[in-house]
Amino acid sequence: MNHKRDALFLTLCGIFLTSLVLGNVIGTTKFVTLFTIDMPGWLQVLTPELVRNGSVYTMSVPAGVIAYPFTFLATDLISELFGRKKAQLLVWVGFGMNFFMLLLMSINHWLPNSAGVSGGLDLFEGVYQFMVGNVIASMIAYLVAQSVDVRLFHFWKRKTKGKYLWVRNNGSTMFSQLVDSTAILSILYIAGNLGDSINTIGALIILIINSYLFKFFFALFDTPLIYLGVKLFKEFDEDPDGYSLYEKAEELS
Repeated sequence: MNHKRDALFLTLCGIFLTSLVLGNVIGTTKFVTLFTIDMPGWLQVLTPELVRNGSVYTMSVPAGVIAYPFTFLATDLISELFGRKKAQLLVWVGFGMNFFMLLLMSINHWLPNSAGVSGGLDLFEGVYQFMVGNVIASMIAYLVAQSVDVRLFHFWKRKTKGKYLWVRNNGSTMFSQLVDSTAILSILYIAGNLGDSINTIGALIILIINSYLFKFFFALFDTPLIYLGVKLFKEFDEDPDGYSLYEKAEELS
């Protein structure tokens, strides 16, 4: 049982770290269009002109944003099953691993190029130059947002005495993702790490809103995944707070 519990914890940590590192590597190198809709009149009235082009609304987000919500899914599951301290520990490990990745990239940047052997030197240098600012900006936002997520999750867990998982899952994630989207895109805007067309506060606000809306709906989508995960892995629950959403397997036997 201990071996299986450790395997589950390490798997969730792996999902978290992979999503985090990938999100920081690709970051805002590419913006992807999730969908475009021609809004009816009633919806146009409800939608500020700032975030639409006439009647057309386009959901455009950084490619790195696609990976990032999985970090909140992983930390919420770890928070629920293993407790706040382990979830917060993972946040700090993720913070350190991104700077470790940046160190490794920097070493390779500083070492002399083997002329005639390298297959994508310009590509490497382009990724490196872009990643330096992106990682530093995202890590500032990440540390704040993930810490807020973990603490809010357990605040609501204590308040509800372990009931209503959907409250703490959505209540923590939705607020912390707003913090993250606002912080990282604002820092990148100030640092000049966004595209040439993002040269006004209004354009920045559009990016923040689009990024947050994607994360908001992902948080709603991952609620059944959280319930499913907790139900499937309830026998591995070791949360020291003692608030279990489901009875443990050994208590049912």
